[in-house]
Amino acid sequence: MAYSDGVLLQTVHVAYSAKAREGVDTKYANTVATAFGYTLEELQSIPAEANLGLSCGNPVASATIKKGEYVLDLGSGGGIDVLLAASKVGPNGQAIGLDMSADMISLARRNAAKQGLTPPQVCFVQASLTEPLPVVSDSIDCILSNCVVNLLPTSGKAAIMKEAMRVLRPGGRVVFHDIIAKQPLPAEIANDLSAYVGCIAGAITLEQYRAILGQAGFRDILFVDTRTDINVYALSETSGSNGCCPPTAGCCAPAAPSTKPTFDANAWVASYQIYAVKPGDQAGSTAVDRPANALQRWWDAFPTAPSGIPQISAEEVANLMKKGCPGQDFAVIDVRRDDHKGGHVKGSHQWPAQTFYNDLPEFINTFGRTSKVIFYCGSSTGRGPRCAGWYQGRLQELGLSSSAALVLEGGFKGWKELYGEQRDLTARD
Repeated sequence: MAYSDGVLLQTVHVAYSAKAREGVDTKYANTVATAFGYTLEELQSIPAEANLGLSCGNPVASATIKKGEYVLDLGSGGGIDVLLAASKVGPNGQAIGLDMSADMISLARRNAAKQGLTPPQVCFVQASLTEPLPVVSDSIDCILSNCVVNLLPTSGKAAIMKEAMRVLRPGGRVVFHDIIAKQPLPAEIANDLSAYVGCIAGAITLEQYRAILGQAGFRDILFVDTRTDINVYALSETSGSNGCCPPTAGCCAPAAPSTKPTFDANAWVASYQIYAVKPGDQAGSTAVDRPANALQRWWDAFPTAPSGIPQISAEEVANLMKKGCPGQDFAVIDVRRDDHKGGHVKGSHQWPAQTFYNDLPEFINTFGRTSKVIFYCGSSTGRGPRCAGWYQGRLQELGLSSSAALVLEGGFKGWKELYGEQRDLTARD
């Protein structure tokens, strides 16, 4: 039977989330990775957990990534290609990984942290590849994808190509490694959930692939058959793998069989390198007119902040300032960045929200013994509560009860209405 797009996506999501949580046999993962072009030097340069044996190529090796470029990886998994790309773009570039699985995103973030890599230079964001990408238009130099497009339903394949065109800068390029069907697949393979999750049943023909790239507007399209043995996925008994991921089914998806394929994968599909370019002048692709962060929402690169942080009124904060003991009893934290210069609560400490999560260890050392830590931004509806939530969450993780986060009600706008002319309460740079 043919399955709906929703069932296919759910089955893939559950299977790959399980892979992220449970990990893989290192020997198996390295066997697959080296078969598809990764060198031992590359694999040894990143955390072992970043390689889950899910690749069908090594797109970074053929992408000619330059320093300062912005790179986007579609379906980033444990982070292998993003981490390799990060070493090439350098501190002035950006490497972003998108994946539908929260478990994969958590794993990739842990792997990046082991490398000392932090947002915005290197970041991983949970996002569905069948929906509009959370990336600024015309901001990306190179888009990578490694054995992922074949896992999208037909409509999703077309949608991701159009989104790739939108987010690329003029002259930008896609470098995909993917599984392509040598001929239309028979129903017994095309409708096999195990083969779908194993990166085979969702493969389309080269002509179909070229068509969706062309319809999205890409030019200079090139396909290169890597001639790699697709049956390498089934070589390890230890891994329990069936194709590039075990066919674990979720509660809402039909159970996929756990047996290995009864057919020779090489007879039906092949691994290809795929190149295409967005029309436009490549000159100046790293020019200064690009955004500082290619993400539409900078906070997507970080874990979701706990909500429900208590508020404190401006009047209560003013009384603390007049009667309290700043430093030990309370501290006021301004998490705005450029808009801080328009005025701020006198004596407040500036810790911009965009870098706050990365600075949490230092922040804890500075304020972890302060009874009340009061956060605010312009209206205290976005950055302030978010940073307060991150702080409170970290306090709970560390088991610290010596401090608590609060949010200034109304933010600086409300504060300014009440105390904007009182120089003992409001200051300007």
